[in-house]
Amino acid sequence: MIYGNTGSSRAQRMAIVAAESVIALVAAWVLVAGGIGTINAWLGTHLPIGAPFRRIILLGFIVVTYIRMTLMITVLLKRNIGWQEAASVPFAFGLYYVGFALLGGTCPAPFGPLDLVALALFVTGASINTVSELLRRRWMDAAENRGELYTGGLFRYSRHMNYFGDLIWVSAWALFTRNPWSAIIPAFLFCFFAFYNVPILDKHLAEKYGAAFEAYRKRTKGLIPFVL
Repeated sequence: MIYGNTGSSRAQRMAIVAAESVIALVAAWVLVAGGIGTINAWLGTHLPIGAPFRRIILLGFIVVTYIRMTLMITVLLKRNIGWQEAASVPFAFGLYYVGFALLGGTCPAPFGPLDLVALALFVTGASINTVSELLRRRWMDAAENRGELYTGGLFRYSRHMNYFGDLIWVSAWALFTRNPWSAIIPAFLFCFFAFYNVPILDKHLAEKYGAAFEAYRKRTKGLIPFVL
């Protein structure tokens, strides 16, 4: 069971952070330490080495995401993490860090208006995700709120506002790579949220909070504010 359990899961959390760290280092090697050239030498491919500014900004995306994800795993996420989940989470890091590094790190396109849009969306999505989680954690840590359903902060606009933030920053990252194949990653994430995570979490919340959650569900969209 993914939701409903609490526990330290210290070993699992450390395993996730360790795996994320290794994947982030591999992505950094690809972007700024000659990784693309080495890959070409190993595989006999002719991948172009992308514009320096694009590779550096992509590395910045990794650093920001690494800090946020590590904060989430070690501080904000209080529920139990099983070994099956701990083994699957690094797959997402591989898609974001290494996948986008390879797809965007080979793009020679000069900086343009589309990149400004991607940067703005990345900051917006990361802020929505992080702020929504911080506000929820502060509310839940207050003794008078124990056992109550949280519907405030940014979650008044979407029952899973943190997931919506994820969709924005991942889509922005894909946009910044200037590679159409990158669209597969946010599309996969949307399907995962819409058809797996949201239904299973809503089921858990309905069982735990009953009428309070049903009222919340009727007045609040599940994933995309005011839309879906």
